[in-house]
Amino acid sequence: MRETTPYDDDRAAYSRHGLARLVLSDHARDVADGAAGLVGTRHDADTGLAGRVSQARQLIELAEQTLVSAVIYEVERGSSWAQVAAYLGISTDEARERYTPALHKWNTAFEEPYKLDETGRKRIPQLPTAAYDPAWACTQLDRWAFLQRIGINDEQAVSANLVMAGTVDERNPEAEEN
Repeated sequence: MRETTPYDDDRAAYSRHGLARLVLSDHARDVADGAAGLVGTRHDADTGLAGRVSQARQLIELAEQTLVSAVIYEVERGSSWAQVAAYLGISTDEARERYTPALHKWNTAFEEPYKLDETGRKRIPQLPTAAYDPAWACTQLDRWAFLQRIGINDEQAVSANLVMAGTVDERNPEAEEN
């Protein structure tokens, strides 16, 4: 039996589908913020040579992380590997091979949402932050979306339509592969 965390009840209120969407929203915000950092020119003179290349490379890494989150979300909501592969422009087998490790890590993290560090004192979340602490993530993402005017004057542009626990069949995408 594992120890409980202060976030277990909050997490239990959401379906895995809803948590996956919350993680996708969180990663998409990171991409948007990273891209915004490349728009302004005021501080170019203060940036070291090739510094903007570093920022652009980081943006690609954030986008790749967002793509993994999107695949997990789509599989959680019922998309087949063939459907995912079609949008990626790759074969079904290639999509499955490329993204199954991330999906496996996602599934495993629900069984063990955190591990203790080497001292045995600090919890290291295994789930992405938005899924580990969804109440905090909803507050932060709703605020960000409101300030960005996403969904004009919608104070719950992110959290309003997340799928909650008990509203859809809870699925185990890995079990469906067999």
